Amino acid sequence: MIPILVNEKKCTGCSLCVNDCPGGCLQLVNGKLYISQSACIECGHCYAICPQGAIRMANYQCKEEPVVPMTEIDSDTLLKAMRSRRTIRHFTAQPVEEDKIRKILEAGRYCPTGGNSQSVSYTILGSRQAEAEAICVSMFRKGQKLGSPFLSFLKQIKITDSFFFKGAPLVIVVSGKNDVDAALASSYMEIMAESLGLGVLYSGFFKACTGLSGRLRKLLQLPKGQKVVTCMVIGYPAVKYRRIVPRKKLRVRKL
Repeated sequence: MIPILVNEKKCTGCSLCVNDCPGGCLQLVNGKLYISQSACIECGHCYAICPQGAIRMANYQCKEEPVVPMTEIDSDTLLKAMRSRRTIRHFTAQPVEEDKIRKILEAGRYCPTGGNSQSVSYTILGSRQAEAEAICVSMFRKGQKLGSPFLSFLKQIKITDSFFFKGAPLVIVVSGKNDVDAALASSYMEIMAESLGLGVLYSGFFKACTGLSGRLRKLLQLPKGQKVVTCMVIGYPAVKYRRIVPRKKLRVRKL
């Protein structure tokens, strides 16, 4: 199926889509738009830029939604909010509402991906959350007893039953074939979660466990060829921070 459909009655031949196509798969010949199916990555630039609404994407449900530019958000307020962000390790027991979960996932779905692969996947642990955490806790406790070099820096830390997820009600595992794509999706998701009054912890310890435990990977049922990139622990914060923490001096080089 040709991925791009053109309504010839609406198309005026303005060539905006041709000039903006990153794959160079659109051509205007005698005022008529031609499409090279093999070069199209279904990025949607042509659909988004057409002033006449003459283009449709065959493999997607297209709903006319006007663009909302980021300039609608006050940049000073946004920057201060981003600087105020804290990793949360203390959560209340309040469940995260379904509509908020949908918004968090939707933010991830719209992150940029290389070649528009859209290959990032999301696993909500849900009813398997306690089981997944128990597997990790057992691994870390055994590692402490065996003196594993991997856990040497944790010798003085007590591995509690809630060590990995801190009692949070929601855990989303973000996986993909490309680390950058999945990390970008996670970043989008975190910003959305913060805007909804939620707190986020990236559980690097859980990610490490997925590389060591076949049982854990089986539980996650990841799509073929994908690996865990981040584990996002999400819930309502049980702590309140009152001031922005300082950072080290910005390191920038101009070449």
